[in-house]
Amino acid sequence: MTDPIADFLTRIRNAVKANHKVVEIPGSKIKEAITKILHEQGYILSYKFVQDGFRSTIKIALKYHPETRISAIKGLKRVSRPGLRQYAGVESMPRVLNGLGVAIVSTSHGVMTDKEARAQKVGGEVICYVY
Repeated sequence: MTDPIADFLTRIRNAVKANHKVVEIPGSKIKEAITKILHEQGYILSYKFVQDGFRSTIKIALKYHPETRISAIKGLKRVSRPGLRQYAGVESMPRVLNGLGVAIVSTSHGVMTDKEARAQKVGGEVICYVY
């Protein structure tokens, strides 16, 4: 697998389309950081990191509207990829859907949202958009 973050986003996207309640994804530190941001921003219901010896997995409980069964995640888009990295400074930090969505950014201070990066005045690699 050449792009594990794209695989992570695709597994979530496919689980949302199939109306699954839980999705299991192979774990890594960057995926754990992205999962924490998704939970803090209210896009997923809960998550659990499971360590099986040297292998780790992430179990994510997806969030749906109780009556209409519409997912909280409308779209996930991978921005920076191994073949073409996308970086943004503080002044050129992207706004997703005019502030309604979230851009997840990998900075020198860790993985954070675009709003946190603007507040801390740091730029970095734009990993993905979530809306």
